[in-house]
This record gives sequence, C-alpha cells and structure tokens, in this order.
Amino acid sequence: MPFDDLLTANREFAESFDLAGFDGVARAGVAMVTCMDSRIDPLAMIGLSPGDAKILRNPGGRVTDQALVAVVLGVSLLQVERVLVVQHTRCAMASAPEEELRRRVGEAAGTDASWMTLGAITDQEATLRTDVHRVESHPLVPAGVEVGGFLYDVDTGLLEQVA
Repeated sequence: MPFDDLLTANREFAESFDLAGFDGVARAGVAMVTCMDSRIDPLAMIGLSPGDAKILRNPGGRVTDQALVAVVLGVSLLQVERVLVVQHTRCAMASAPEEELRRRVGEAAGTDASWMTLGAITDQEATLRTDVHRVESHPLVPAGVEVGGFLYDVDTGLLEQVA
C-alpha cells in the first residue's frame, strides 16, 4: 500500500504525542509565510517547536490572498504578534520567468499549463518588500504587529532580513 510507511511512522509519532488538548494559539506569537520547499524546516530554523507558531506554506513563500486570510486570523484570534515572510535561495519559483515555468509544468504533466498562474518571482528582495507591505497595510492587521521579510539560505541555514 502506498501510505503504509507513513501510517507506521504516524503510529510511532502518536506514542509520544503531547499536544492533546492544546488550544491552537501561537504560543510564541509567531506566524511564518514560507515556501513549500522540503529543505526548509520552519520551526527549527527559528528555534521554535510545534504549537509555537502558525506556519503557512506555498510555492515561493508568497503572501497570497489565502495566506493573507490566515495571517489576519492569526493576528485576530490566535495570538500572533510577529509575522515572518520567508523566501529562500535556489527557489524554483525564482529560477525562471512565468512562461518558462508554465512550459516546464506543461511538459511534465503532458498537457497545456499556459492558463495557470504559478507566481514566478523575478526579484526576491522586491517581492519580499511587496509582500511585507501587503501584510502591514491590511486593514485587519493591527499596527502593532511586527512584519519582516527574510531570505533563507538553503546552503548555510541562515536567515537574512531584507524587508
């Protein structure tokens, strides 16, 4: 069965599970919007543990409309006080223009993907500044919420604040 290994690992995980009854707030007051890249371990990279932060992942670590909804809910209902927007080096979303990424996806899928918006990133620092501004300027994000844009180096593990 294709998921047996994962279900076995889950049963082992559940043996020492200690978040039963937890109310789901961000205990450290942190939310992070970051990329879905498997080289990123969002909690470990900032010294946190499960239950400490809200983690929102998507291709490129963009503040999409849905990510913005999650941030609003976090700051309104889940004790989020700081928001990190984290992109990373050697990101596929920053490796080629939108048209090239669509072409590659279409080839991999064996069908036309020209209709799909993927969200290619042409300038990570400018994109981070734009995404930070989207959070800071949202009318449902209180002025006291701290928002920062960061670039994570997948080869060193270091974060650099750029916005």
